Amino acid sequence: MKQVLGYQTHTLVRKVIEKEIEKLGIEYSYSGTGHIELMNDINSEDYNKLKLNLLEYGIYIQSNHQQQMVQRIKDAIDEFLSFEENYNYNLSTYISEKLELNYTYASNLFSENTLITIQSHIILKKIERAKIMMLSGKYSLTEIAYKLNYSSPAHFSGQFKKVTGLTASQFEKIISKRNFSDSEN
Repeated sequence: MKQVLGYQTHTLVRKVIEKEIEKLGIEYSYSGTGHIELMNDINSEDYNKLKLNLLEYGIYIQSNHQQQMVQRIKDAIDEFLSFEENYNYNLSTYISEKLELNYTYASNLFSENTLITIQSHIILKKIERAKIMMLSGKYSLTEIAYKLNYSSPAHFSGQFKKVTGLTASQFEKIISKRNFSDSEN
């Protein structure tokens, strides 16, 4: 059975996958879309070994074509959000070009398989990134808002509250109190 393995663009994940594939003597190549393609059909025994070995690291092989496509869309979104200069670029165009898919098709496929829209997924990812930035203590709320391409700190705080139940300022106060109590111990 010939497979295409999706992986996060993280170097460590890629190295783990390479190591496990090489252990089984399987030939592979990289696609430009963040996937490893197995060059030959592999028997079900080797496939199951590879699947179990990768599972030990929390890496899943997507065997369903729709799941593979959804993972590719998520990976493209993560990549897009990781580069501030991409914010000058339209995300729908980025996904279409990166994955060579019609955006409407990609959006419908994503929604059908995840039960949320691409836009909702992006908001969740941005808020996740904002929390990390807030925890670092390196950025003001205004800087975070603009780094995450919000039109204003108020818009950012509104979305933050909608997702977390707290305003960004309330979240920061909780972090400060926690850090203060940790430093006392």
